[in-house]
Amino acid sequence: MSATKMTTNSIARLVVVPVLALFLPVSAHAAVPGITGGSLTTATATFNLTAQDAFLNQPDGNAVYSWGYGCDPNYSPAGFAPAALASVIACPSMQVPGPTLIVTEGQTVTVNLLNGLPASAGNTSILFPGFNVTATGGVTGLLTQEAAHSGNVTYTFVASSPGTHAYYSGTQGDLQIEMGLYGAVVVLPSSVPAVCSAGLPVTNPGGNKAAQAFWKETDFRLAAAAFDHDRSCYDREYLFQWAEMDPRIHNAALAQVSALTGCTAGAVGCSLNVPTEPYHPAYFLINGRSMPDLMDANFAAEYPHQPYNANPHMHPGELTLVRAIGQGRWQHPFHEHANHVRILARDGNMILSQSRSEDLAGILMFNTDTTPGEAFDGIFYFTGRGLNWDPYGHHPGDTSDLSASLPCTPDANGYNTGAPAAINYFEWCQDHNKPLEVAPFGDVGAGGPATLPNPNILTNGAWYGGTPYLGPDATTRASGPTDNLQPSNTQANPTNERGWAYMWHSHNEREITTNNVFPGGMLMMMLVDSREFVIDETN
Repeated sequence: MSATKMTTNSIARLVVVPVLALFLPVSAHAAVPGITGGSLTTATATFNLTAQDAFLNQPDGNAVYSWGYGCDPNYSPAGFAPAALASVIACPSMQVPGPTLIVTEGQTVTVNLLNGLPASAGNTSILFPGFNVTATGGVTGLLTQEAAHSGNVTYTFVASSPGTHAYYSGTQGDLQIEMGLYGAVVVLPSSVPAVCSAGLPVTNPGGNKAAQAFWKETDFRLAAAAFDHDRSCYDREYLFQWAEMDPRIHNAALAQVSALTGCTAGAVGCSLNVPTEPYHPAYFLINGRSMPDLMDANFAAEYPHQPYNANPHMHPGELTLVRAIGQGRWQHPFHEHANHVRILARDGNMILSQSRSEDLAGILMFNTDTTPGEAFDGIFYFTGRGLNWDPYGHHPGDTSDLSASLPCTPDANGYNTGAPAAINYFEWCQDHNKPLEVAPFGDVGAGGPATLPNPNILTNGAWYGGTPYLGPDATTRASGPTDNLQPSNTQANPTNERGWAYMWHSHNEREITTNNVFPGGMLMMMLVDSREFVIDETN
């Protein structure tokens, strides 16, 4: 795929047109849904999980036999988070990835695991890397205490560091992690810095919170900050868990499990002998799904064991927290179009300046390379700065609609943050009243400052309005009497949504296929919408 980016510091070719948009659903968002082990403010949190088998639906029509963690059928989660999603979150007895466990820094966390896998699968377990874990019950394994078939084991640890962490099987990892036994732990900070609670941006404290309130947009965050640090504030968040699957391994496991049905666990001949090399994955997953399935809604009925999607949304000016974990065997060079990602932390450890602890020291990454077993937290930011045209389509003296007459008063950083109720809140004021085409006569930006790709060679679909402008006036502005920037498909967009879709995808081109068919695999869209389009993560 093209490495073309639009950064905050440079003028780049417009890449907002998604070549895959015809394959995408119209409205489904993501957030970070998960279960809590009680109140997030109490001293303890308890989770009762099980490991079971089921089939995972894939975009090519196949259902792949897999193993996964889920909620013990005799256990009802004590709570769900974020609170705004509590009414739609579920916890099946088997899912891939496993349930996201959401706790608070300092809580004592207890995880009780029941082994519900087939007898021939043998023992299973959970590792919680980065935490000092005490394991009780079960039987002694190579790396930790394990639950025998139909048996239990208990793990206890203190959630000592905020951030995003992995959990996964500590038993025959080459097979059990491949089969789907992995998940995430999100540890929320015990205290949130005041500046984060007030609502960003710092140059106008409370501005983003006021904009959210004006547009009646619900807050779907787990917290206002990722860490106990005032540089870790964020406005929106998403969790992505990367993995891959070799269906030959899964099919071999299914064949042996089927042949050994009814055998006695631990008896001679009642064990699997599944080769895991050579390794040739055909499915590349984000949160257990591949493109285009990962753009469907959270908890969609067609994916009973893959409840989590991957469909990020944001407004210009928002800080989007990207939580990511490498859960598979391979490293995945994931590329986020439209900007780099500032790495805040790895495995719950903030990356700070050695000389000034108040300053971040994490690098800006073009590809957020994800090492197997490693987690990171990063901030993605987009404003439209660097486009070198007014993304809201303002023209000097144009009073034909509401957004045209809105002023742009720069703050100390050059953004329009003093008007949270405005559609162009957080507009980069240096480009205000700078239409894309000074002397419009067609699809070419005569007179500059930029030239659009020819729409005749682009595939257009949902979300992209066929126009370089954001907002409800985008269609009018792109198809008025003096220009012709709009392809013919904008009627397919959701009501009032005239956003831009930026491709986020693996830079290993095979990994954006499903069973070698493009599009598929590790590919999704970051959808940037103007403020008047309310982002509802419950969809």
